[in-house]
Amino acid sequence: MTKEKDDEKQMSAVMRTINILETLSQCESINLESLAKETELPKATLLRFLSSLVNLGYVYRDSADRYHLTLKMFSVGSRSLKYIELISTAEPFARELCRSLGETVHMGIPQDDSAVYVLKEESSYTLRMYSRVGKLIPLYCTAIGKIFLSEMSEEELEGYLGRNALKPFTPKSIRSEDALKEELARIRARGYSIDDEEHEMQVMCIACPIRDCTGKVIAAMSVSWPIFRFDKDNFDECVKKIRSCTNKLSEILGYSEA
Repeated sequence: MTKEKDDEKQMSAVMRTINILETLSQCESINLESLAKETELPKATLLRFLSSLVNLGYVYRDSADRYHLTLKMFSVGSRSLKYIELISTAEPFARELCRSLGETVHMGIPQDDSAVYVLKEESSYTLRMYSRVGKLIPLYCTAIGKIFLSEMSEEELEGYLGRNALKPFTPKSIRSEDALKEELARIRARGYSIDDEEHEMQVMCIACPIRDCTGKVIAAMSVSWPIFRFDKDNFDECVKKIRSCTNKLSEILGYSEA
């Protein structure tokens, strides 16, 4: 019962916060009394929420004790816009890559200490990959995830390793920090990553990075094969096609190797 009450209390706090932010978005500035009427919240409660939002930088209180939203809300929202644009831009490339190689294509972006699928193009085979848009995947044992790790600075990587144990998903998963660092060095040198049954048995993945105009890796695209359908003799050609796809996307986003 205590946990249920805590959950209800947290949900109530979230709903009140959203109510305050949406109300503030509808006016240039507003005083406490008017805002209390609009949100139907007691002044004491409202003031407590506003103080937190001011401290977090989402709301500004001016010298006349009027409140308004800061540009931090716009900054947060604009981050999602770039990914929406990226997804719509990447969709035809993912379809063509899927058609060319005949296998499932994923695109993922970093999210905290994981990656998340934001695009999936399903193969036409009856036996398909179990995955979905929105699924979180670990970084150290997936092709997409290792692309993001390979771009981290030494300090960032040490922070990641300090927060995340290298739990083996399969007998082939990387278990030691030294082995992971060696793998990341190889990825940086060759420009692509491999998941050779490290996250799921009988599944092989190859991924390449997608860069923005600053050269930062903002996403990665991978192709996944059931092991029995992967022809090792075509490995180089597969890498070439994936890299060509991600390079074209990077160019569209303004990246130039020069």
